[in-house]
Amino acid sequence: FSDGESRNYLLEAQAHIWNHTFNFIKSMSLKCAVELHIPDIIHSHGQPMTLSELISALQINPSKSHHINRLMRILVHSGFFPLQKLGDNRHENGYLLTKTSLLLLKDHPQSARPHVLAALDPILTEPSHFLSSWFQNDDHPTPFSIAHGETFWDFASHEAKFNSSFNEAMASDSSLVIEVLVNDSKCKEVFKGLNSLVDVGGSTGIMAKAISENFPNMKCTVLDLPHVVAGLQNDKNLNFLAGNMFDYIPPADAVLLKMVFHIMEDEECLKLLKKCREAVIGKGERPGKEIIIDIVMGDENCVKKSSETIELYDLDMMVLV
Repeated sequence: FSDGESRNYLLEAQAHIWNHTFNFIKSMSLKCAVELHIPDIIHSHGQPMTLSELISALQINPSKSHHINRLMRILVHSGFFPLQKLGDNRHENGYLLTKTSLLLLKDHPQSARPHVLAALDPILTEPSHFLSSWFQNDDHPTPFSIAHGETFWDFASHEAKFNSSFNEAMASDSSLVIEVLVNDSKCKEVFKGLNSLVDVGGSTGIMAKAISENFPNMKCTVLDLPHVVAGLQNDKNLNFLAGNMFDYIPPADAVLLKMVFHIMEDEECLKLLKKCREAVIGKGERPGKEIIIDIVMGDENCVKKSSETIELYDLDMMVLV
């Protein structure tokens, strides 16, 4: 490299490192926007909303008002709230919602708001600080257990607020999957002819409830840990069963495993698949089905952005569970 090329290379390298270092600010800015209900405020306004209008509508300390522009600037840059000019006689721009930021609305049927708040809870972000320590030692199964002194599942079993937040996040994710399942003819075909189904690790039953409503002749059972299904009420063709999936899965025509295998080691996956096989064979009337909905790594057809998201999610699972 010439001196000039070398200097440019160093500046570009430093910029890349800085960008990676401060990327967490993007996540926290998104969390802040959700907590301040910025998407809902812009949506309720009904038209492009100026910065001054947004500040007036926000419930914040007046002394912090002049900082909202800095928050919105990064969210505009990230593609959540694009700006639109407000006519020839107006010098101000107005914030809009996109297809993405619509999913942050509190009352959106597929709202991602619970998932954003749960994933960025300090309880779940703190373990990342122990990643290098976890690699260097063998006294904890996960960085989460270093940070909190117990496994993710043990922690959730006695922390009611955290458990509720986590279950809401899982329900939020299920709502988006349900939209595809019940409206896509190929997906619906998978469930036709089934008289019974067990949603293994089905949390609060959002997925099973949607299936039971679309297939009223199918008996659906949600199997999950006792603290997850505690207090949930059976309803018509939907039942809740407390238990450990590795110990017992009730017989059914099909078992559904949504976002279950990605948190397990290979040996655990094989053990669970054998339990599922026992459950669907146990009916004995017809060949059973094991329906798996999960994240797939290494898909050559996956676009770069989605591929990076999957890799980030995979590392997050390593940190937590």
